[in-house]
Amino acid sequence: MTNNKIIVPLDVPDLQSAIVLVEKLDEVSFWKVGLELFTASGPQVLEYLKCKEKKIFLDLKFHDIPNTVAGACRSAARYGVDLLTIHAAAGKDALKAAKEAATEEANKLSLQPPRLIAISLLTSISSRQLAFDLKIPLELPEYVLQMALMAKEVGLNGSVCSPQEAFQLREVCGDDFLLVCPGVRPTWADKDDQKRTFTPAQAIKAGANYLVIGRPITASTEPILAWEKICAELITTT
Repeated sequence: MTNNKIIVPLDVPDLQSAIVLVEKLDEVSFWKVGLELFTASGPQVLEYLKCKEKKIFLDLKFHDIPNTVAGACRSAARYGVDLLTIHAAAGKDALKAAKEAATEEANKLSLQPPRLIAISLLTSISSRQLAFDLKIPLELPEYVLQMALMAKEVGLNGSVCSPQEAFQLREVCGDDFLLVCPGVRPTWADKDDQKRTFTPAQAIKAGANYLVIGRPITASTEPILAWEKICAELITTT
């Protein structure tokens, strides 16, 4: 179903707020848990989502030395999450260690290993910021592609990227490489702090497997109607 392609972030400050949102948007099957909520609630929110039979995108963006990243991925694998993020900029050794640790731990517990998704570049970063703030001499699309190719080389399952880079990554990395795209905004929604945005239909057409759509739904005065509107838009355009 088309709505299975949409991941809604639980960008709320505590577990009770998360429960209220999940109960309100019962039709949403895939939820993202990020730094704010996980820091506040710990694994309780993951246990709650598993009890509700929801899919989980644990978006903690691990970025550390290989041994620490491996330990974090080993712990995350025990929760039975579906997607797990690690910064590609942590380097090839860290990505390898992450893959090995997550797979080994999940297999030991007879769980499905999480699909590891590399963060190529945060969608809040513009081309100018990449060049002048981060001092990276590559053009933004080339940098994103190189990060994705490195992740694919070491066996990660996919990459987070702006929908603007999705078409190139799909062409180069192939159909089996998952592309998770934040920075997706319906035409009727504000862009907020996202710099590189597409509409949901444009992102799917560009090659995205999953769309992360938060504030247009969760900050709406009528979140259920906003969710239904986005789903209807995808159904009529895909």
